[in-house]
This record gives sequence, structure tokens and C-alpha cells, in this order.
Amino acid sequence: MDHSTHNKIVIFIWSVADDLLRDVYVRGKYRDVILPFTVLRRLDVLLEPTKEQVLNSYRPLSAVYIEI
Repeated sequence: MDHSTHNKIVIFIWSVADDLLRDVYVRGKYRDVILPFTVLRRLDVLLEPTKEQVLNSYRPLSAVYIEI
């Protein structure tokens, strides 16, 4: 990824933060919110092909833990 593309992505992410997080979080704390959500989204995309298998594995386990 070249520097120009990287800058465009960064500007886009911060513009979304300004539009959606304004008055919800203190401006200096945006980075505390943006980074975790970016990581979660990337994990979501990576795990998408196996999502149904994961959910099928989770259902029986969740029933056991809920009963405890």
C-alpha cells in the first residue's frame, strides 16, 4: 500500500469518527474506540466463511454454561 492510499484510508476512518462519534465520545478518546472496532471488524471479515460452523459449535456450549 502506498502512502497516498494509506492517507486516504486514514482520512476516511477519521471522517467517519467525526460524523458518528461526535458528542458521544470526547474527541481525544476516538482512538480508544476506533482501533478496537477496526480490529473486531477485520476479525469478523476473516471469520465470515466459518461463521455458521462457529455458531453451530457455540449453541450446545452456551446451553451448558447458561444452566450453571
